[in-house]
Amino acid sequence: MSPLERTLIAGGLLLFLIGLLQGTVVQVFASPRLALSAHIAAVQNGILLVVFGLALPRLRLALRPGRIAVAAMVVGMFAIWMSFSIAAIAGSASAFAFAGQGPIASPAVDMLVTAVVYFGSAASVLGTLLFLIGALKRGG
Repeated sequence: MSPLERTLIAGGLLLFLIGLLQGTVVQVFASPRLALSAHIAAVQNGILLVVFGLALPRLRLALRPGRIAVAAMVVGMFAIWMSFSIAAIAGSASAFAFAGQGPIASPAVDMLVTAVVYFGSAASVLGTLLFLIGALKRGG
């Protein structure tokens, strides 16, 4: 197993484990609905990282784009989980109005949550695009 594969698989398993553990304590958060969203995001994104790790040997990615893709995916997926978790702890509903119960947190926390989720989303889109390019490349 290459270091990049190991990074994706280990990161995915860690995120999956965090999600499982977080799922057992969602009721203690200021916003249990956001905590449930964080739990689901961690479990789903953890599985996705493991899948990317298993698929990596089949992709045609040069070393540098491969490193960028792996870093973007791991950091992005953890950032998305972290944004939901911060929002659940602080009761920040502005970035996730669909899951929150109204704004409880300060505007600074709301801005932090929004920035982290946008960063995580952008990083995961970049990583996914690089993986897609590697999947679509022809030849060897």
